[in-house]
Amino acid sequence: MTILVIAEHDNASLKAATLNAVTAAAALGGDVHVLVAGSNAAAVAQAASQIAGVSKVIHADGASLENALAENVAAQVLQLADGYSHIVFPATASGKNVAPRVAAKLDVAQISDIIKVVSADTFERPIYAGNAIATVQSSDAKKVITVRTTGFDPAAASGGSAAVESVAAVADSGKSSFVGREVTKSDRPELTAAKIIVSGGRALGSDEKFQEVLTPLADKLGAAIGASRAAVDAGYAPNDLQVGQTGKIVAPELYVAIGISGAIQHLAGMKDSKVIVAINKDEEAPIFSVADYGVVADLFTAVPDLVKTL
Repeated sequence: MTILVIAEHDNASLKAATLNAVTAAAALGGDVHVLVAGSNAAAVAQAASQIAGVSKVIHADGASLENALAENVAAQVLQLADGYSHIVFPATASGKNVAPRVAAKLDVAQISDIIKVVSADTFERPIYAGNAIATVQSSDAKKVITVRTTGFDPAAASGGSAAVESVAAVADSGKSSFVGREVTKSDRPELTAAKIIVSGGRALGSDEKFQEVLTPLADKLGAAIGASRAAVDAGYAPNDLQVGQTGKIVAPELYVAIGISGAIQHLAGMKDSKVIVAINKDEEAPIFSVADYGVVADLFTAVPDLVKTL
């Protein structure tokens, strides 16, 4: 049994989600290969070869793969699919874009968002916004899987010594073209990779207060800033800061929820955090049901006091 993990990268460095996917793949019990599909991405292939538990890196390098267009990456995966029993993607925006195409072409059912490997054909995945865990068994000869990265610890980025094998890149499908990319730049850690996250909710009242209250605390902690859907819908924060079922799934070492009531959709995105601190003046707020530490207080007093103490 051999498993193929599809690496996520920017042609210069590996994304952290790849390491979590490798851990999930290793739990399947076979040899783990990693596909690096990109352009001028030799440094990425070399980094992938150092991941503990990886036995081979397949490097496909060509202009058609430069911008990770889903049609071209899927074609590259399908070209290699015959040699693998499992094809594993991180459950990121990129992975979710490519994996269904691969599953459809292979005529198999995709197994999405797994959080545990029970055996080579049986997996656990959350349903109903994380309120229930489904155990899914697949009899398909090939299994196309997406991995919820918060469900698996990252594999060690060093210690491996896998061989790197080059393969020809697929031709451009011609079905889509890359027009441009606008990337949000921030001095803060990227939300899904941050070890500490400070999140604000609708109780902050305005975008000015959102920044005024959260920024000093985030600066003190070296944290990323997140937001509930209610805060985003109210215009207090941009969409890319949203944490929850319809936002980003996070599991930092420390999650500080400020003025967030704890709607089920928000809890689905952050309840796997190692330590959760909630600050809310409503002692009946659902967020306290998952919090390790809860402060029932006015956030406009409690947070500045906390910043002074730090």
